Amino acid sequence: MYKSEFTIRVRYSETDRMQYVYYGKYAEYFEVARVECLRSLGITYKELEEDGVLLPVRDYKIRFFKPGFYDDVIRIETIIPELPTAKILFTYKCYNSANELLNEAETTLVFVNAKTNKPCAAPSEVLEKLKKYFKVD
Repeated sequence: MYKSEFTIRVRYSETDRMQYVYYGKYAEYFEVARVECLRSLGITYKELEEDGVLLPVRDYKIRFFKPGFYDDVIRIETIIPELPTAKILFTYKCYNSANELLNEAETTLVFVNAKTNKPCAAPSEVLEKLKKYFKVD
């Protein structure tokens, strides 16, 4: 398992009439969190794309418990719970500054060869950087 953390301050434009973080904004927060999670491993989307690998989202699930509000600092815990294959799973937990769990989510992304537009195995560079965080036989 690999875990990283990222914080973001809720901007006014990200809230709805009830002053809650608009539910759709969490997808954007998770995108930033997973990009930063990979970056903390020394992997960037830019380099993956330059190497001909794309990472579209296949699935996105979220469960809400409490709202986030304008000007809250939200801590997003991002976990890669398993070694990637042709797909990579990210799980997320968002906490407010009182350490209350706001929501839990997950996204599954698929490694896609940019030339063929077909799924492909996770790049060896990605696996090499993640292997030390997993028990590999």
